[in-house]
Amino acid sequence: MRLEEIVEPLLGWYAENARDLPWRREVTPYRVWISEIMLQQTRVEAVKGYFARFIGALPGPAELAAVDERELLKLWEGLGYYSRARNLRKAARVIMETYGGELPASHEALLTLPGVGPYTAGAVASIAFGLPEPAVDGNVLRVLSRLTADNSDIADPAVKRAAERTVRGIIPAGRAGAFNQALMELGATVCAPNGPPACGRCPLAGLCAAHAAGNETAYPVKAAKKARRVEERTVLLLVRDELLALRRRPAKGLLAGLWELPNLPGALDGAGAVERAR
Repeated sequence: MRLEEIVEPLLGWYAENARDLPWRREVTPYRVWISEIMLQQTRVEAVKGYFARFIGALPGPAELAAVDERELLKLWEGLGYYSRARNLRKAARVIMETYGGELPASHEALLTLPGVGPYTAGAVASIAFGLPEPAVDGNVLRVLSRLTADNSDIADPAVKRAAERTVRGIIPAGRAGAFNQALMELGATVCAPNGPPACGRCPLAGLCAAHAAGNETAYPVKAAKKARRVEERTVLLLVRDELLALRRRPAKGLLAGLWELPNLPGALDGAGAVERAR
């Protein structure tokens, strides 16, 4: 199977089955960028409401660049990974100062913006500007690994770079955005993670090596994650005159700059907490 064979059936399927998503109804570079940052490590259904609220409050780079951090984080509250929001504001300021208030129509320039990596740059470049750049995320890696029955570890950065080269080589002229979105959509809704794919609904089932062998769930191959580090903390609830004590986390690191209840390392009883706090 030549991978170019997937292009037409995939685009035909996408034209009929693409989900109706807010950022697809009115495609602008700013809206594509905001949606792609929000969608990082976040479910589509969770993003819809946040996207509408964010765009309503900050409709363009100028408003985003000027927003107070407290308002920005309030708009982002609940999405998590708050560094994404801070990087959006940093990038908006670069856009205002360097690019006249418009996202640059260049893959290389997009990569220089804070918080923008190869996937996001490729998504914005292709969807918003029609540039023939790949946008390879976990969905795309899963689809490609099953199509080709590739045993390579998708957690290996070299494998992702190879996938980007592969996708770049088959992007159809003038349809880069639709093609990238079609690959991602197929991975999100049909060739999905966490269980067997819905091969009966897949437009590429007849071209898929893993499906032909009946071992779709053997792919993708991914090295096991490192064991999660567990920390024990004793949280202090300090109340005086109906006021509750809070403190702000450091400007860098986990949950940077957010407010929290005071806490101490370790699992302490009352006496131990008082002694440690002295």
